[in-house]
Amino acid sequence: MNLSGWIVMIISVGSVTGFFIWCVWKVLKTPEAPQHMHAPDDIDTHD
Repeated sequence: MNLSGWIVMIISVGSVTGFFIWCVWKVLKTPEAPQHMHAPDDIDTHD
């Protein structure tokens, strides 16, 4: 592989790895994230 191929590969792998790390960081460091995942009280499911 020539130099331009290595540069493109390093940039693409680095970008995907950086985006993955950013996503994991946001999920782990968001305060009270599980409390946002609930349905409103006014929904009637007729159960």
